[in-house]
Amino acid sequence: MKKHILVIAQYFYPEQFRINDICSEWVKRGYKVTVVTGIPNYPQGKYYEGYGLLKKRKETYNGIEIIRIPLIPRGHNSIMLALNYVSFVVSGFFWKVFTRIKADYVFIFEVSPMTQALPGVWYAKKRKIPCYLYVQDLWPENVEIITGITNKHVIGAIGKMVDYIYTRCTKIFTTSNSFVKSIENRGVPAEKIEYWPQYAEDFYVPLMKTSIQEIQDDEDTFNMIFAGNIGNAQGLDILTKTALILKEEKLHKNIRFNIVGDGRYKPTLDGLVHSNNVQEMFNFIPKQPATRIPEFMAASDAAFLCLTKSPLFAMTIPAKLQSYMACGIPIIASADGETEQIITEAKAGLCSPAGDAKKLAEVIIELSSKSNEQLNQLGIKSREYYDRNFNKQELLNRMDRYLGSKEILEV
Repeated sequence: MKKHILVIAQYFYPEQFRINDICSEWVKRGYKVTVVTGIPNYPQGKYYEGYGLLKKRKETYNGIEIIRIPLIPRGHNSIMLALNYVSFVVSGFFWKVFTRIKADYVFIFEVSPMTQALPGVWYAKKRKIPCYLYVQDLWPENVEIITGITNKHVIGAIGKMVDYIYTRCTKIFTTSNSFVKSIENRGVPAEKIEYWPQYAEDFYVPLMKTSIQEIQDDEDTFNMIFAGNIGNAQGLDILTKTALILKEEKLHKNIRFNIVGDGRYKPTLDGLVHSNNVQEMFNFIPKQPATRIPEFMAASDAAFLCLTKSPLFAMTIPAKLQSYMACGIPIIASADGETEQIITEAKAGLCSPAGDAKKLAEVIIELSSKSNEQLNQLGIKSREYYDRNFNKQELLNRMDRYLGSKEILEV
């Protein structure tokens, strides 16, 4: 009889998150997979066309049974975002009470908010089955950085919720080594935590250099690409500061930042571009299907990765790093910590300290001065590092060991 995995993920197909591929792979490996998720609304803040409180609440995708519980769309302000977080938990509580699903394991895909883990924890306790948590965002640290909330009572309450979740999970997986130590510092036993890095979907592969309509291609232009969510955490405001510095330099190539995607910060970034009069250096491209991103990489000279300067983001390995490396493209990063260490160790590109526009301008100038052959070598090293450290099948094989476990956490 197939083992049944219940996945709790506030975001799921057609929203573009890596859990979509993980679940699809589990189906291929013979597991039965049910996903409890919300009504898709990320990142634009409103329900996707064709979805709603009374539409497509149940769906099948790649053999995965999807159950969509009611939630309030995230909107474009902090009040709506808070209601979005809370509504998923409330709906998840009532779903847990009335569901007849009998799963063998719970797997929680935790990108913010951490609150989404609660229905999974409650269901696992009710059924007395193993509960696995995959931590992408650290709480309460993420709340402090993103929202600016520092009230000790609020942060303390969130911290107690996080500890409650950690205590009631059988195993905690993390996307970075630094997260392991941080969670351990909250009193979680080291043997309960494991680094399980993200991989990129199979369609992220190196493609031959090509031209596409969305990106202007000429020998005098060095095209950089950023693909993904355009949010506050990405710190993309540094690009307008860097653009002003580059504009004053006598460069042998024009620099163009191709920004592919959508998000809450996009209107602000667009406003900064115009107020600084650097429009000619920016090309905003609407959100694309993930399967098209390798084409955009192949039409670009380097991929750009950026994180806001903070101790939290120095511990973070963003998912797009694996996507970039899988495409075998040179990387320019404005980041600290583990992200910088990986790019440097891989010899896959150049890094500047997070938040330092002057240093970022310097590394852009340095990389744009390299020959095509030198850029190709950086791209090759990028993909080679990916193959050694983020191999999809090896990582899924490791997870299979736990999905075959009969361990139950007594709480």
